[in-house]
Amino acid sequence: MKQNAKKGGMNNGKANTIIGTPIQTGDVTLIPVSRLSFGIASGGSDFTTKNQKPEADNGFGGGSGASAKLEPVAFLIIRGESVKLLPVAPPPATTVDRVIEAVPEVVDKVTEFWEKQQEKKGQPDPDVVE
Repeated sequence: MKQNAKKGGMNNGKANTIIGTPIQTGDVTLIPVSRLSFGIASGGSDFTTKNQKPEADNGFGGGSGASAKLEPVAFLIIRGESVKLLPVAPPPATTVDRVIEAVPEVVDKVTEFWEKQQEKKGQPDPDVVE
């Protein structure tokens, strides 16, 4: 029975319950990312007493349960050649986590600044009067 429940649960899940259907808005594509977790439990017991006759009915107790949870985790944001992951979870708790998450943005800003500086070197400064 437990094996059949596991098979049915696996067959009923779809791939887009984890990576959602892309949402197109202009030149931006949003792809939802979710986490699927589930659990299955069952148990039983057989109660007998010292004075019970062998031909008498034995007391039996049993039960089972199942649970599934689908929760959003993040969104993939695709704009042109740029792909960013926007987490749904609260912001990171430690300084190291914040630094690691900020590295791609810092690299982009430094690159952009460097390119602007290179462009300025090739053109005369409009603030300098000769």
